[in-house]
Amino acid sequence: MNKIAVYRKEHFNAAHKLYNPNWDDATNAKVFGKCSHHNFHGHNYELIVKVVGEIDAETGYVIDLKELSDLINREVINRFDHKNLNLDTVEFKHLNPTAENIAVVIYNLLRPHIDAKFEMRITLYETERNYVKYPA
Repeated sequence: MNKIAVYRKEHFNAAHKLYNPNWDDATNAKVFGKCSHHNFHGHNYELIVKVVGEIDAETGYVIDLKELSDLINREVINRFDHKNLNLDTVEFKHLNPTAENIAVVIYNLLRPHIDAKFEMRITLYETERNYVKYPA
């Protein structure tokens, strides 16, 4: 049977700052610009979870998108929405919350709950023009 991709799009808002604690403020400002502002800044993140697999003969689904939405909400949205990623989450207590790192963290939160027979990819839009995909 042929594989097909299904997608679920979700949304969350979160604040963060990009900052390396091993650097001084001037170096952080040089590398991260206004994203290292000490009072943080926020984004309206768009998250797309792609699942690839074969269509189930009984349901006609690859995966139930309502169940996928529930999983994303439980593992990601409830954890990160309206939070300061640097201050309010354990995932970014010692990890710089770049879009790249956020995507990998989200992947690792979801992957154990999605059957290994499915391929999965995370696309995370930080802005309309800046986004990342993991795995690449």
